[in-house]
Amino acid sequence: MPVDIKSTGEKPPKIEFPCLYPIKIIGYAVIDFEETVLTVIERYAGPVAKDLIKAKSSRKNNYLSITVTIAATGEEQLHSIFQDLKKIESVKMVL
Repeated sequence: MPVDIKSTGEKPPKIEFPCLYPIKIIGYAVIDFEETVLTVIERYAGPVAKDLIKAKSSRKNNYLSITVTIAATGEEQLHSIFQDLKKIESVKMVL
């Protein structure tokens, strides 16, 4: 029988760093969207290999979804990336 974390008062396990961590960014499909997103991520995570970047357009090509897998070093790094990505005008969601 699974243990209910809420009933035991335990906190769910945190991420163990360093680790590979995917970040998904969804936004308007503007010309420089992918480049702008990668510039922010690489500011904190260093260069990202092309095989760790996946991009997919929406059915009507209005939106673009980009998943970038980084070598995450800590919560502070992830927090900084997420905050800066959310400042980009064409970004609608960061997961």
